[in-house]
Amino acid sequence: MNPSGDSDGSGPAASAGTVINELNILKQKLEMFELILDSIHNGVIVTDPDGIITHFNKPYGWFLDVDPEAQIGRHCTEVVENTRMHVVAKTGISEINQAHHLKGQDMVVQRIPIKKDGRIIAVFGQVMFKDVRDVRKLAQRLSMLESQVALYEQELAKMRATRYTFESIIGVTSRIHNLKEEALRAAATHLPVLITGESGTGKELFAQAIHNAGNRRLKPFVRINCATIPRDLLESELFGYEKGAFTGASSTGKLGKFELAHQGTILLDEIGDLPLEMQPKLLRVLEEKEFERIGGTLPIKSDFRFIAATNQDLGAMISDGRFRKDLFYRLSVIPLHIPPLRERREDILPIAESILSQLALDAALPEIVMDPQAGRILQQYDWPGNVRELSNVLERTVASLEGPVIFSHHLPFFLQRQIDALSDSPSSPIKQVQTKAEIEAICFALKQAQGNKAKAARLLGIHRTLLYKKMQKYGMDSKVTYSN
Repeated sequence: MNPSGDSDGSGPAASAGTVINELNILKQKLEMFELILDSIHNGVIVTDPDGIITHFNKPYGWFLDVDPEAQIGRHCTEVVENTRMHVVAKTGISEINQAHHLKGQDMVVQRIPIKKDGRIIAVFGQVMFKDVRDVRKLAQRLSMLESQVALYEQELAKMRATRYTFESIIGVTSRIHNLKEEALRAAATHLPVLITGESGTGKELFAQAIHNAGNRRLKPFVRINCATIPRDLLESELFGYEKGAFTGASSTGKLGKFELAHQGTILLDEIGDLPLEMQPKLLRVLEEKEFERIGGTLPIKSDFRFIAATNQDLGAMISDGRFRKDLFYRLSVIPLHIPPLRERREDILPIAESILSQLALDAALPEIVMDPQAGRILQQYDWPGNVRELSNVLERTVASLEGPVIFSHHLPFFLQRQIDALSDSPSSPIKQVQTKAEIEAICFALKQAQGNKAKAARLLGIHRTLLYKKMQKYGMDSKVTYSN
């Protein structure tokens, strides 16, 4: 037996070794904490509850031009001007990202009380930025980024192929005003909308306006025309397919239109041409908001707003067995019918003026106006192609126009045939040629005279009064300018 009594390793020597080992571990931890504090880029200070400094990292010492180790044990007010570390120790309330004037600079600091068992045992302080101007720069940069995001959202909205809003729908009749109000109410919901009307009445225009007025306006607007997609490809267009689903399928598969319209709007144009075998599949998608890709086994969820459009009589198609009644009821939760132009002739001229303004803007031309007689001709025509036909006629007319005024003789021949019906006495071809020549001569003289009527009359070799009479006779608005 060892005289010291520690032969079993449990005596004073063993205890001393354990203590030394624990001290070494503690020393290593303290060194690690100091390395961590000194590695923090910003200044760090820690005080006890009385404001006495217990930790002070090197970056803060370099900034204040003091020896960090020499500050340990000093009161914080002796080292840091305008400090509130000791105040936070008393209040126990954190001060996050507060301004602190230090060495002639406005700093941003935070002071956080450290608690144990509900009692404040220390206060942690940190200079978060070198200068408050850095924060201002960050704020300015954030503001700039927010502006860029807003701009990108606007550009994205344009790229989503939705150009039209309710302001794009032109009309002065009560029918079109009431229709716009109904569509605006529909835009505030997520219910299916069925838009009916003859070809060219503007069904897609209304669909885009509804999309743009709703809370999905920044999301996709996806359009598919059921009449232009082959029957055997329509299902893959609507629902997509997995890779290798059929011969000729893409090796990566394809997303369907319903999947692309997630959180946005999908417009199925010419819904009356949807094959009968596809109609129950569409009905299930509308009811469940769920579908499967061709060749797929997993259901795909999609949150979309559904709008359908057609120029066909779906009621008659139901009677003929070409359209499912249950699908019709699901589509027409909110029905909107757009009347043709012949039923709202007062809208023809406002629409024509809007089209002419856009044509002039696109071609960088001066203002184009309509002669009253030409306007009456447009109003008398039935326009079987509706707004689309009206736009086509005006585009052709403007393309061959030499001056800023559209007269009746500028209109296509099939419209000019209505001149005799609008006139008190039939006009002969010779009279029409003479009228056209006089109008062109007056326009040329006014253009040369830059709108000065007295000078134009001299160029024409007639009295100014006669020029006024002829301009009034041909409906040449005196407000029109004839500049070069």
